[in-house]
Amino acid sequence: MIYVLAALLPPLGLLFNGQPFSAILNVVVIVVCVIFGLIFPVLFLVPSAHAVIAVYMKREDRRHREVVDAIREHGPPPNYPR
Repeated sequence: MIYVLAALLPPLGLLFNGQPFSAILNVVVIVVCVIFGLIFPVLFLVPSAHAVIAVYMKREDRRHREVVDAIREHGPPPNYPR
């Protein structure tokens, strides 16, 4: 659901994902893309792409942290090559 929100309303999707600085940057990107999007219409997709990629990277970072914390707490899995 957060990906749909990030694609349709990029700054709001980034805020709900806990990325306020990326949301501010996205608003700046939206302003620039609206100005230059009249000449190059493909630029209208840039803010949404930025938001979706930022949400994906944040979620991957969270998932990675969870795995590292689990390994620190419980040790490596059995038969793990060292």
